[in-house]
Amino acid sequence: MQRGKFITFEGSEGCGKSTQIKRFVKMLTDRGIETIQTREPGGTSVGERIRELLQHDDVGSQLTDESELLLFAASRAQLVREVIAPALERGSWVIADRFLDSTTVYQGVGRGLKVDAVQQINAFAVGATMPDLTFLLDLDAATGHARAVAATGAKPDRMESQPIAFFEKVRQGYLDLATRDPNRISVIDAADSIEGVSEQIDRVFEARFAEPDTSR
Repeated sequence: MQRGKFITFEGSEGCGKSTQIKRFVKMLTDRGIETIQTREPGGTSVGERIRELLQHDDVGSQLTDESELLLFAASRAQLVREVIAPALERGSWVIADRFLDSTTVYQGVGRGLKVDAVQQINAFAVGATMPDLTFLLDLDAATGHARAVAATGAKPDRMESQPIAFFEKVRQGYLDLATRDPNRISVIDAADSIEGVSEQIDRVFEARFAEPDTSR
């Protein structure tokens, strides 16, 4: 059986990932492709507990930057071994809302942790499981932050509460990653309309996987 494909969506808060992932998964399903959707942090019982701590629990405000990094990595390690790797082996396609690139830019660039250490921890967490394609939804920090806060409501989570300067560093970190790994990371202009963003994603998808093998 042919291995499935692993596609990730990345970008700062408010870039529209959730909307595009939902549409993309439906498109794959309509083509008869067995699809698994995941998110980070989360995607497993263990990961969802970690997500609650990282994003919403008041105790999370006491986390050091290093502890935050390791918790994200722990959630990812569990997700890879419990969900992603088994799904790929049985031929399913996995669509993930964030993966290791988020840690590289949020904790490495945004928090200012040592890049080498972040890369080593990422590598340990994911092993040989890397995305075949990553869509980076790029949007200016101010617009993205305003969208995210509006969508969340009265109480932003820990990440959304960061200053704009943090998200500007995150955006640049993502763009730098795309420059270094253009074969995997495709930059999508998220300032376009929802339909326009979808069309950009579809063009990249068709160019990379013109006739995906849906045989089982």
